[in-house]
Amino acid sequence: MDAPDDPRLSALLPRLRRFARSLAGDGADDIVQAALERALRRWDSRRDDAALQAWLFAIVYRQFVTEHRRARRWQRMLELFGAEPVEMAPSPERIHEGQSVLAAFARLPPDHRALLLLVSVEGFSYREAADMLDLPIGTVMSRLSRARERLRALTDDGAASPRTLRVLK
Repeated sequence: MDAPDDPRLSALLPRLRRFARSLAGDGADDIVQAALERALRRWDSRRDDAALQAWLFAIVYRQFVTEHRRARRWQRMLELFGAEPVEMAPSPERIHEGQSVLAAFARLPPDHRALLLLVSVEGFSYREAADMLDLPIGTVMSRLSRARERLRALTDDGAASPRTLRVLK
């Protein structure tokens, strides 16, 4: 098991954190940690050494989906027993950033955010994103189109343009 010393793994950490933060906000570090633990446990099950990046992004996305479902189940349980719904206060980072494109981006559904991030920010091809999210390429293309349309509609006030999304290094 050569994973802990693999420089490619540590080089990908900032991108994995950024991806998880866009999906989960404040819970991103927990998602990345759980995803990395899972990856390390299954390090020998990787199919292709060259696809490490896609494999890790897919694990982070699946971990987010699992956590999101778990939180929804927990919320339904609380509601079932008459507890007040928990309201999430906006994080200080979101308040500070305050840019309309990022605010609109955060209002997109998780699958749209994931696709926009993978293709527009991280620079993956449609095929790579489809493989990471285990979706047909046609579904990726149509969801990406809808995500871009929705982002444009949310930022239609002219304050910012969705074209400001670009690869961040």
